[in-house]
Amino acid sequence: MLFLFFFIIALAAVAYGLEWLMEQPGSLTLDFAGYQFEASIPVAVGGLLLIITATIILFAILFAALRMPGRWTGGARMKRRDRGFDALSLGLIAAGSGDAARARKAALVAERLLPNEPLTQILKAQAAQLIGDRRLAEETFHKMTLTPQTKLLGLRGLHIEARRRDDADAAHHFAKEAHDIAPVPWAGAAMLEHLAAQGEWQKAREAIEASVAAKALDTRTAQNLRAVVETAMAMEKERDHPHDALHLARQALKRRPGFAPAAVAAARVLVRHGDQKQALKLIEMVWATKPHPDLAAAYLEALAGQSNVAKLARVEKLARIAPNAPESRHIVAEVALSARNFAKGREALAPLVASGRHPTAHTCLLMAEIEDGEQGPSGPVREWLARGSRAPRDPVWIADGVVAKHWLPISPVTGRLDAFEWKPPPDSAQHLTEEGQPNIPAAFLTRPAEPVALPSAEASGEAATGQ
Repeated sequence: MLFLFFFIIALAAVAYGLEWLMEQPGSLTLDFAGYQFEASIPVAVGGLLLIITATIILFAILFAALRMPGRWTGGARMKRRDRGFDALSLGLIAAGSGDAARARKAALVAERLLPNEPLTQILKAQAAQLIGDRRLAEETFHKMTLTPQTKLLGLRGLHIEARRRDDADAAHHFAKEAHDIAPVPWAGAAMLEHLAAQGEWQKAREAIEASVAAKALDTRTAQNLRAVVETAMAMEKERDHPHDALHLARQALKRRPGFAPAAVAAARVLVRHGDQKQALKLIEMVWATKPHPDLAAAYLEALAGQSNVAKLARVEKLARIAPNAPESRHIVAEVALSARNFAKGREALAPLVASGRHPTAHTCLLMAEIEDGEQGPSGPVREWLARGSRAPRDPVWIADGVVAKHWLPISPVTGRLDAFEWKPPPDSAQHLTEEGQPNIPAAFLTRPAEPVALPSAEASGEAATGQ
């Protein structure tokens, strides 16, 4: 509304000015090259405006004519660019959906239309990976490393390809080069995995700190990894440097409360140096929050030398700390069986085998042993053994489908740090041999099974809390 008001005012002012100009007396005379032109003031002004308008139009026509080839070229370039990005879009969708043929075709079109576009190289590499052309994929990733914008992505691709062909040294080289450029999470994880696989725990510890400083690891994950590395260091040092081992194990427990492997290492050191009382106290503290069979084994090792009756009294005290935990009832039953107190053992297991419950294989085996110890081979023994063969399996240490007798800091299959979990194994799980190697083809192993001093069968049960 305001604009319309000012427009009307301006139009009125121009009309008034033209009227005033036309009413002025006088004329304008131009004498040029022997010619004389004379016109009134309004006619002269109108002619001047006409000349200016014609000049502007002429220059506009000339400028448009000069730009016409560039417009045609630019239009063709834009059409080419649009076609290239359409091909990229379709190719990336095809690659994401696993359509190797369409992805490869789109990559060829994109490379022809947009040869310098970083996304073209990404699509080309993905298409090569889909069709199984490892050589082309590596060449493309290498080309990506020559451009600053895509160097990290190229290094990651080369790292993945190196791992696929089981070239650990090349994979580490590419991860280290990427980590030196920027502490990206994948490179930090690869560096940590390599150092752990080599048993270079101190360097692995430093790598964790570098990743934390670069915010490539969240606090909880970093604390868990620190605990794993410190536990591995404690296991390695417990014979030659027991004081350092005890400090590391306790530090790991502080970072990861209830972490059974760290408690095992700490308790084992204490027992070896005659401090059974402190070892028992440490295990009891962990048992209160996270009962574990390894802790039970460690507790029994600390009680070595005592009579079965004394052991039974002590494990009953331990069980009262976590009375509803199956591990508490199992350890009481085991010691009661050793003391030939079959009634106490049956009483301990009663809630686990009550009507409506589904006892695990270990519970069924304990019941079979109690029946056998009390009555000898009989129908109930066979019944419990048969029931145990169909019962749910008890939790074990398992990583990447491989079951280990004892906790290990890294997976023996992939080398992944903190891979082992305490959980029931799937039917397809494979077991580690006595030497620590899984029953799988050697080509799938990334390192020897036990590069550090791992716990013995008894010590693996020694998981206690370090305070």
